[in-house]
Amino acid sequence: MYPKAPNDGRESLSTLLGVPRSGRGVLPRLEATQAGRAGGVASCKSMWRGLWTLAAQAARGPRRLCTRRSSGALAPGSGATIFALSSGQGRCGVAVIRTSGPASSQALRILTAPRDLPPARHASLRLLSDPRSGEPLDRALVLWFPGPKSFTGEDCVEFHVHGGPAVVSGVLQALGSVPGLRPAEAGEFTRRAFAHGKLNLTEVEGLADLIHAETEAQRRQALRQLDGELGHLCRGWAETLTKALAHVEAYIDFGEDDNLEEGVLEQADIEVRALQVALGAHLRDARRGQRLRSGAHVVVTGPPNAGKSSLVNLLSRKPVSIVSPEPGTTRDVLETPVDLAGFPVLLSDTAGLREGVGPVEQEGVRRARERLEQADLILAMLDASDLASPSSCNFLATVVASVGAQSHSDSSQRLLLVLNKSDLLSTEGPGPGPDMPPHLLLSCVTGEGLDGLLEALREELAAVCGDPSTGPPLLTRARHQHHLQGCLDALGHYKQSKDLALAAEALRVARGHLTRLTGGGGTEEILDIIFRDFCVGK
Repeated sequence: MYPKAPNDGRESLSTLLGVPRSGRGVLPRLEATQAGRAGGVASCKSMWRGLWTLAAQAARGPRRLCTRRSSGALAPGSGATIFALSSGQGRCGVAVIRTSGPASSQALRILTAPRDLPPARHASLRLLSDPRSGEPLDRALVLWFPGPKSFTGEDCVEFHVHGGPAVVSGVLQALGSVPGLRPAEAGEFTRRAFAHGKLNLTEVEGLADLIHAETEAQRRQALRQLDGELGHLCRGWAETLTKALAHVEAYIDFGEDDNLEEGVLEQADIEVRALQVALGAHLRDARRGQRLRSGAHVVVTGPPNAGKSSLVNLLSRKPVSIVSPEPGTTRDVLETPVDLAGFPVLLSDTAGLREGVGPVEQEGVRRARERLEQADLILAMLDASDLASPSSCNFLATVVASVGAQSHSDSSQRLLLVLNKSDLLSTEGPGPGPDMPPHLLLSCVTGEGLDGLLEALREELAAVCGDPSTGPPLLTRARHQHHLQGCLDALGHYKQSKDLALAAEALRVARGHLTRLTGGGGTEEILDIIFRDFCVGK
């Protein structure tokens, strides 16, 4: 399949195993330790299996800790012991103040003198005193977490004090007077956990998402990422690439001796093709995870006086939009974040689609059409008692028909047709005809049909954002998508390479993208961006 490359000292299997390469690689040294060539091909095959075992072990767990420690994850001055309030600000029943660093035990002894350290990971009731004046500060529960069995991997202490502002302020000032302690920066506790191998970078991002989660779906997704599902998946892919790279490098080193098992390169090709399929499936699904994290865009649209503003107020459970019988009341795009059926949504109320009677309304219609093109889910509203009007017919023919046709072709944009004012059907007009597209009946006045609409919204949003309870882990950030796309591109170069050395280099590049996704080799700038969104004390 590939032409045999000359053994020119390029990085190969010997480099992967951490062994300096010279001449024909590690083969001469291995032959020197054997009793001649009596074993023949069988002994070489055994040697190759041993080399692969070493390569596989090198790619597993121990590499994870070393990679993180060399990634520059610790902030400047990381040798200091840090402290911060880790619970919310303001009056509360209990406030949690934590420390992390080598002086944590000293701080605990000083504030609880003359008592000794409590048993590790057991809550103990202690009197806290100001080390400068000896004045009692509070009677609190203290917990001692000696490293490495702590959140950060360092010695840690937690003070569970009463949540009054004076108590919290007094304990923080007392900690600040202990030599070697300083206030923590935003995200510094989590950054130390990352640096000491307690969390990989995808788990750190999951923790950040969990802290900021506002809906049930966001909480479930964040928990899955914090549990390491995405990281485990990427490590499995990286091990596949390590194995494929080992096969290719072995062929470079030993191929001319015909001592390798048959089908080494073919096996590498099979594994790479399977990985390409898996990466492609995740990348096609990437936008769903980002919508789940940041919110899907749902736009309510329709002709004037269809009840769009009433529906927005009903779904958001607050008076977002002005409701009036006068057509054209809404002249701009009004947006509000909403929790719809457990999913995060940015709900937009738009101007009624018609030929505006003035320049202001015309601008509102233009903005409505622009926002319509950006929507992930369209709530198309019509007046159920006025379906035969020109405005309703035009809306059905233009917006509903065109978006509905795209939905059948797996377009990312979806549509729900809602016929409002169903309470007027029995007295003021005929019901929807059989040629009406699939729709839901609703009365914003009586609330009839709202449960059915919410269930339909839940199903549509699960399709738009992904269901965090099932299926593979979602890609929730552009960074994830960037590295997986880079990995997939590198695998494409591998397939196109006619030279084994170039093929091996493509596999190294692909594996490097997966390593950086979980935190290895990340630059300081990227880490700063990730950790700056954490609050102080986390």
